[in-house]
Amino acid sequence: MGGAETGADRGVAPPGVPMPLHEVDMAGGAARASGVGELDRVLGGGFVPGSVTVLGGEPGIGKSTLLLQALGASSASGWRALLVTAEESAAQVRQRATRLGADRAGVLVVSETALPHILDHVEAVAADLVVVDSIQTVHEPALGSAPGTVVQVRECAQRLVAMAKERGVAVVLVGHVTKEGSLAGPRVLEHVVDTVLSFEGDRHHALRLLRATKHRFGPTHELGLFEMTEAGLVGVPDAGGLFLADRHPGVPGSVVVPAIEGTRPLLVEIQALVAGKDIPQPRRSAQGLDGGRLALLLAVLERRVGLSLGGSDVYVSAVGGVRLTEPATDLAVALALASAAVDHPVPDDLAAVGEIGLAGEVRQVAHLGRRLAEARRLGFGRAVVPMSAPEPPAGMELLRVATLAEALVGVLPMS
Repeated sequence: MGGAETGADRGVAPPGVPMPLHEVDMAGGAARASGVGELDRVLGGGFVPGSVTVLGGEPGIGKSTLLLQALGASSASGWRALLVTAEESAAQVRQRATRLGADRAGVLVVSETALPHILDHVEAVAADLVVVDSIQTVHEPALGSAPGTVVQVRECAQRLVAMAKERGVAVVLVGHVTKEGSLAGPRVLEHVVDTVLSFEGDRHHALRLLRATKHRFGPTHELGLFEMTEAGLVGVPDAGGLFLADRHPGVPGSVVVPAIEGTRPLLVEIQALVAGKDIPQPRRSAQGLDGGRLALLLAVLERRVGLSLGGSDVYVSAVGGVRLTEPATDLAVALALASAAVDHPVPDDLAAVGEIGLAGEVRQVAHLGRRLAEARRLGFGRAVVPMSAPEPPAGMELLRVATLAEALVGVLPMS
C-alpha cells in the first residue's frame, strides 16, 4: 500500500506556520510612494508590496495616462516597473510616454496577452511594480474561452493575485466599466483584490477624480483631484476655487455648497433650472447628485413650504463633473430649486450647507467648521446653516435656520 498523499504530491503550496499575532512582521505591509501625490493620497501613502489594485473607469478618461505617469515616477524613486500592454502596441505606449515625460530607463514594457508569458516576464525582470492594461484582454490559453469572459477574468485575476502575494510584487490591473459605472466582468474581480480605485470625470471637462471604493490598507474616504492637460494629468492638491472659476454672478438657480470629499473641503456650485408648467410627464434630471434626494427635496418643498414644482421640468447639476452624495448638500439644492422657480438669484457671497429632514427641518452636518473656513477663505461672507452651527470664522455672517421655510424667507422674496 502506498503512503498517504501529501499536499506537495497534489501540487499544493507548502502550508504556513501558525504564529502569535504580535510576532507577525509588519514591515512588508508598509506603503511605498508611487511619486504621484494625488494617487498616493488616495492609497494612504502608495502601493503596498504584494498588493493587487484594480483601477476602473470609462474608456478615454485617462486610466492609462495616470498609470504610465505613476510608472515613470516610481522608477525614478527606485522601483523596477513593468507595463504589460495588452491593448496597445509598445510603440504606441512609447509615444504617449515621451509626451508625458515618463519614458524612463527603469520602466520596462511588453506587449502581451497570454497569462503564462506575463507571469514569466514578471519573474524574469524581477519587477517591483507591474501594471496590466487591461485585465479583460488577458487570457489563459489552457481554458480555451475568449478573453474577457467570466471564466477568463476570474482565473487570470486569481493567478495574478497569487503571484503578487508570493513574490511581494505590487500589481495594478486596469478594468473596464459598464454603462452603469461598475466594473465589467465577474464580481470576483473586486472581491479577490486588495484595492479598487475608480477614476471619474466628464471627458468634456479637464477635472478628474480618483476614489477608493475598497482599500484593505487604509480608509476609503480620500479623494484625489487631477486636471487633464496637454502634458498629462496634473495633481490639484488645493482645489480652492477650481469649481467656481467659471461661475456667473446674479443667475437664478445658482447656490454654492461647501462639500467635504475625504478630508478636504470643496466649494461646488449647484445649479437648478425649472422650466414649463402643467407638463403631463415632467422630467427630473440630477447630474452629479442623488436622484433620490432630489425627489425627496421636491416633496418637502411642496408639502412644507408650499412651492409645487410637480408640473415643471426640473434639472439640477453639480458643476464641474464632481459627484456629491452627502446629505449636507440638501439645503443648497433646495435653495437653488426655489431660486430658479421664483426667478430670483441668491446673493453671490452666500453659501449654504445643511441636511433637510422630511419635516422640513434643517439638520447639523459633520465638519461644519472646516466647511465654513474654506468658504470664508474663498471670499464668501455669508452662509445659511443649521441652528446648532459653531461660531463662524472671522469676517463671516451666519443665517441660522431651523427649517427650510426659514431659509427661503431669509434668502429669497417668498410670498
